[in-house]
Amino acid sequence: MPPPTRAALERRAALNRLIRDFFAARDVLEVETPVLSAGGNTEPNIESFCTRFTGPRSAGAAERWLRTSPEHALKRLLVAGIGDCYELGRVFRNGEAGRRHNPEFTMLEWYRVGWDHRRLMDETADLVAAAMAQAGRATVRRSCSYRQLFRDALGLDPFTASESALQAPLAEFAIQGDGLGRDDWLDLLITHRIEPTFPDGQILVVYDYPASQCALARVRQDDPPVAERFELYLGRHELANGYHELTEADEQRRRFENDNRRRVARGQQPLPIDEAFLAALDQGMPACAGVALGIERLLMGMAGTRDIRDVIAWPFAVA
Repeated sequence: MPPPTRAALERRAALNRLIRDFFAARDVLEVETPVLSAGGNTEPNIESFCTRFTGPRSAGAAERWLRTSPEHALKRLLVAGIGDCYELGRVFRNGEAGRRHNPEFTMLEWYRVGWDHRRLMDETADLVAAAMAQAGRATVRRSCSYRQLFRDALGLDPFTASESALQAPLAEFAIQGDGLGRDDWLDLLITHRIEPTFPDGQILVVYDYPASQCALARVRQDDPPVAERFELYLGRHELANGYHELTEADEQRRRFENDNRRRVARGQQPLPIDEAFLAALDQGMPACAGVALGIERLLMGMAGTRDIRDVIAWPFAVA
């Protein structure tokens, strides 16, 4: 693997400066939170790295998980009254490596107190457009609901179409469907049929997802109910995932427990629930919206490359 170019390293440094200036102008505080946690990420589609602390037992749980995002720790700061804040730091995801993924990467995550996901969508698009402009690349913006995205691209209603109707456009890919559910087929339609049609230079924000894909977002009781979340795409790459945040501890515990049941059903290890985070939610987290953005994905757009190895100093294979 050739050494990183100075231009790639300078582009990352310039982006870091832009991000810090962007939030300083908006009075959003930069913070740092722990990389190791006693609670794991229960999301079945994300695998965590685990390590063990060998010091005194009085220091806390020996089994620790490298964070897959700083979300829980940042929300604990919101409960403590810190207000609008962001973190720019390293996160870790096991089993993800290749042209689009590196097990260790940089995430930008921030929270806006009193905002909903629709307002945060605009700020996220503003930041991405500013970064692309810094690299001399023009962008166009578009936004649409999750439902409209499927209707426009495939002529399907993702909320009401039968599972067989969702599978039909994927027949050419000969996907082994054992164990796949409705949301899995919806995800496959996005990755295999919809994302490849997105033009370069387009900032697309998709909002209001099926309630079954709520993760840590609020659910709005429309007909049908929708999760108040959004995803931002830059060209063909998903860049950011944001929520009008759930603030109810009991409901969040139920979702974590359901995640672990899904993990067991898939033959995965159930993970310890982040009790410190749930305790903070129980104290009362202010209404807010938050978003996580992958810095390497943004750098790929700025550099005009589809290979993550072009924008990091040393990829996993040679780190």
